[in-house]
This record gives sequence, C-alpha cells and structure tokens, in this order.
Amino acid sequence: MSALRINIVLFGIENVGKALINHVIECQKFHLEKKNIDIRFPIITNSELAYFEKEGVGKEWESNFILAAIPNTIDGIIEYAQEQNLENLIAVDFTDSKELAKNYIKLIQNGFNIVASNKNANILAFDFYKELRENLEKFEKTFLYETSVGSGFPVIQSIRDLHSSGVKITKIRGVFSDSLSYIFNRFSAEESSFSSILIDAEKLGLTKPDSREDLSGHDVAGKLLILAREIRENLELSDIRITSLLLPDLNEFNSKSEYESSKELFDKLYRIAKLVQDDNHVLRYVGEFNVLENKLEVQLLSEPISSPTGKLKDSETVFEIYTQSYGEIPIVIKGVKAGKEAVARGVLTDVLKVIQKIKIKEPHLQY
Repeated sequence: MSALRINIVLFGIENVGKALINHVIECQKFHLEKKNIDIRFPIITNSELAYFEKEGVGKEWESNFILAAIPNTIDGIIEYAQEQNLENLIAVDFTDSKELAKNYIKLIQNGFNIVASNKNANILAFDFYKELRENLEKFEKTFLYETSVGSGFPVIQSIRDLHSSGVKITKIRGVFSDSLSYIFNRFSAEESSFSSILIDAEKLGLTKPDSREDLSGHDVAGKLLILAREIRENLELSDIRITSLLLPDLNEFNSKSEYESSKELFDKLYRIAKLVQDDNHVLRYVGEFNVLENKLEVQLLSEPISSPTGKLKDSETVFEIYTQSYGEIPIVIKGVKAGKEAVARGVLTDVLKVIQKIKIKEPHLQY
C-alpha cells in the first residue's frame, strides 16, 4: 500500500519554521517506514514571498527559496494547491500575522486543515472565533494550536479533556510568559536591578524585539483568553483586566529610542514592590481566570515561594488548573523555555494528530 501523502503549506520559515522543515526532512524515512506517511512541503513562505515545489522541498530548500521565491497571496497559494491537485492539506502558521489568521476561514473552505502557533485567530472578536469553528465543522477540518499557549506541553488539551468529560473547572492561573518568568525569577533571587535583568532577557532573545510587547501584558492576556474560551466561549480580550508592567511615563507611546535609553526608570518602582512583600514571597506576573466569578485578570502579584508559581526557575512557565472536585489542590503543568526546537516538536505533534484524523476519514486505506 502506497504511503499517505501529506502536503504542508508552511507560513513563516524563520527560526521555528526552519527547525520544523529540517526535522521533517531528516525524519522522512522514519515516517514512511513506521507510519506509512509521506510528509511534504510543496509551498513555503515568509512574510512577502512564497516558494513552490510540487513534490516538496528538499535539503537545499533555503538556497532554492532565495533563488526562486516569488511574491504571492493567499488566493495564489490556494489556486496553486488546486491546480496541482494537492490533497491532505495542512496550513502550518508560525507567524504573528492577524491578516493571515483572518484568512483561516478561506483556507478551511478550500480544503486546508490548520496547525498554528499564531494566537491571533483565537483572540480576535468572538464573532470570528465562532464563525471559524462553524466552518471547521461544516467542512470537516481540524484546527490545532497547542503551541500558541505553551511550547507544546498539553495545556489546551488537558483543559479541553477535563471540560468535555464534565469536570467543573473553577480557576485557571499561572505564569504564562517565559520572558517575564525569567525576569521576575532572577529579580526575586538576586540584587540586580530590574532594568539590567530586562536587558539580559532581551540579549538572550527571550523577549519580543521590542520588549514593551512583553511588559504590556497583552501576550499573557491573549494566552489567558485562549484557555478561557476553551471552557467559557463568549469572552473577549476586552473582558480581561490587564495591569501593565510599563510606566505612565515609559510605555508604548514613547519612541523606541526613548524607551531603550530610559529603562532605569523601572528600577525604583520594582525595587519597592520587592521590598514591601511578606517574608518568603516573590514577585510573579500572573494570568488568572476565576470561572466562578467570571473574572479575568493579568497582573503582578506577590506569591508564596512554596507555591507552584513561587517555585519557578530560569524561564519556566506554569499552568494551574483548579477543579470543583479537588478544591484548592490544582493540576499543575510546568514547561520550560519555548525554544524553537520545542515549539517545532509541539507543532509536529499537532500535525501528526491532524494526520491521524485524516486517516480515520479514509477507512479504505490500510496502514
């Protein structure tokens, strides 16, 4: 029996996308021999260009992309897939693009399943969120996005499984940002200034290119909304009370150069916050959804050092899931820094889940 051909259209080939392509190419023989699946990348794109290779890119894909990639659009990609009769399509989105996320519905309507580390489709207005899921059901397609919250460890799947089995979830909370975890873990344990640790985090590539995106709290709020919508659908990003880590006189309204040259303004405020804590407490930037009170908050808190959030080290993240059955004893899921290899593995896990669903829909195929 011939192998099942899977065609992945990859959006975003920097860092994590590159890691996924190279890993799949290296493991192609394994997937063929052990799982009888043939995973190909007939289309790979960056923010401006797309490279087309019907039989799938090979080990020389980076040089070929430079030589042969052309400007293209979602419509052009869909048209190419249809002209080449590409079946078993999976769009993998490693971008942060809202515009691409808004095109998921069009992709689904044209035969694509979707796997994404991009958060945007799940934090846009609820009307879009609902329409997206209606189209998934109508066209019998799958959308998985585990790495949009963690680096692939099963936070979303755990919450979804608990909820679908009838378990009453009462609270979801934790430290969801590896960059802010690193900053406050070090700040709590050392005498270094907040600004110096922030600069170290930037140099290590833990933060966004403009670290104000991390400090604003919007990334954490987006992850909280994704988790909250898994159990309580009709919620909007505006329902979350976000207490930013930025300052009234040092925020997103300053120029980038002003921000870069004035980070020491953070030091006094966070030094005071550290000093006024109770003994055996540490600062942590926490997202929390209190289901019983329907309250969603993202804020800096002083947490007991013995708690799951207080025990964090380096750039670890943690998700606490509280249920009615276990009261104040949470299910705890801890993860490490969301490095490119970890995210690539997490996305591949989602891809393999989609492939399994494709197999189930084809009962005449023997594997």
